[in-house]
Amino acid sequence: MSLLEKSELIKKEFETDHLAAIDAAKPEAVETLRLAYLGRKGKLTALMEDLRNASKEDRPAAGKAVNLVRHHIEAAIDELKSMARSWELAAIVNRAPIDITLPVTEDRSVGSIHPVSLMRQQLIKIFRTLGFTVVDGPEIDFDFFNFSALNIPDNHPARDMQDTFYIDGAEKMLLRTQTSNIQIHTMMNEKPPLRVIAPGRVFRCDSDMTHTPMFHQIEGFVVDENITFAHMKGTIDTFLKAIFGSTLKTRLRPSFFPFVEPGAEFDVECGVCKGKGCRTCKDTGWIEIGGCGMIHPNVFEAVGYDSSRYSGFAFGFGIDRIAMNRFALPDLRQLFEGDYEFLGNFPIHSN
Repeated sequence: MSLLEKSELIKKEFETDHLAAIDAAKPEAVETLRLAYLGRKGKLTALMEDLRNASKEDRPAAGKAVNLVRHHIEAAIDELKSMARSWELAAIVNRAPIDITLPVTEDRSVGSIHPVSLMRQQLIKIFRTLGFTVVDGPEIDFDFFNFSALNIPDNHPARDMQDTFYIDGAEKMLLRTQTSNIQIHTMMNEKPPLRVIAPGRVFRCDSDMTHTPMFHQIEGFVVDENITFAHMKGTIDTFLKAIFGSTLKTRLRPSFFPFVEPGAEFDVECGVCKGKGCRTCKDTGWIEIGGCGMIHPNVFEAVGYDSSRYSGFAFGFGIDRIAMNRFALPDLRQLFEGDYEFLGNFPIHSN
């Protein structure tokens, strides 16, 4: 059979199959038709291979015939693809409505609490047993509450654009970089004694294995007469061991924060390597959880407290970092990638 005859035969076969695809009125039928003729093993593809082996004398006429058939088939299939979209819409519109009164027969998995939410619930429960009150506050705030009242000077690096998201067009407004702003709001509206925790989202220009641009933090502070550094150390040690167990190793390291004096950072033993050293803890065996210290007299002055009468301590730490260590996660970004298999490993309710 010559190539001209094969071309005519394929064209006739396509017309029959084309009508069958229209009758089926399903996108699947269009795809089946396309593969049958234009796919790698399709009829027209095989015909194009035969054209390569044709003699020089027959090739011009045969090539013209094959190209005409190819253009005809491609145009018809493109038209069918457009029709297939209408078929899909019609199928959706004409689909029988779901009777929501029918009993569920399928075995459907139940969602779980996000590890950050789970950790937040556990932390709030622990602090409530220690007599703390939970307070909320604004995520977009004035510079005064986030920096100035916390004794952070105008030239402090934390104010730089690489750390802080400022609000365009709003004078001295920003996305809070810490929940310490709630400390200022609370102290300006209430008088001691105070025992408060303030959980919430905070924002900084930072992203790596242990940092994210948006993360969750708890600010805690106590203000009363005769509050000492020992009270702070005992509080921090108590809640850390309530989360990680009584055998947890913790430590305080001297550090500087403008809003406390003296200041410290508190670490826990790395939950991934158990203190042996790994990539997550940068081979130190420790994970930094947060900062703490005795509230600076300048902060008391900013809110109208008498620093000769009252003293207090404050601490702040990342809920995400606690969750990372509690669940032995090597990368903090796992918490925000929305991986169903990962999130499904957590309980469906808190204890």
